[in-house]
Amino acid sequence: MVVELYLDLLSQPCRSVYIFAKKNNIPFEFKHVELLKGEHLSEEFYKVNLLRKVHALKDGNFTLAESIAILLYLSRKFNTPDHWYPSDVQKRARVDEYLSWQHTIRWRVMWTVLMPLLVGKPFPAERLERAVEDLKSTMKQFEEKFLQDKPFIVGNEISLADLVAIVELMQALGAGWDVFEGRPKLTEWRHRVEEAIGKELFREAHECLCLTLEHKLKSL
Repeated sequence: MVVELYLDLLSQPCRSVYIFAKKNNIPFEFKHVELLKGEHLSEEFYKVNLLRKVHALKDGNFTLAESIAILLYLSRKFNTPDHWYPSDVQKRARVDEYLSWQHTIRWRVMWTVLMPLLVGKPFPAERLERAVEDLKSTMKQFEEKFLQDKPFIVGNEISLADLVAIVELMQALGAGWDVFEGRPKLTEWRHRVEEAIGKELFREAHECLCLTLEHKLKSL
């Protein structure tokens, strides 16, 4: 029996789950739940996830919400390569550390980049300036604390931490905010992550995001 994954690739956590499952040849059925149409609020989806949030997993009679929990479940159930969620206790702790912090990037990107698109008008200049400075500070923290001078967050191989990080940063890039500009270390890391995932799969997962946000930008 294949697992069912309820996803919308406009959502960065959904993309992390999708990429992870595809990259590791995990058999799954893609259940598309369109956020912009409010399908996550339907009674049908409520039976899968009482939280009414996309992403969700269904494995037989077992259901699971939250992308991090889903990623960890898939990694354990399908015994994916160790580098994704290392068995070494200290390397695993580094992955856990980033996964506990990653919401910081999520909210910075949301308030700086996506919220103006969702409400259909730009923020006041002063508020936008503060949000941009907060985002810049967060990117600096990411580089100095988590990436440092390593190829990947946990060393020499890609992990769940890198996967969760890259989809968040691509959310900003897809909306026209190049968070990689002027950051050569971050740019090099991005290219390594794309290579590790596979450029075709990476492009496939982000194509919907870029097209939808491009349309939104033109409508403002």
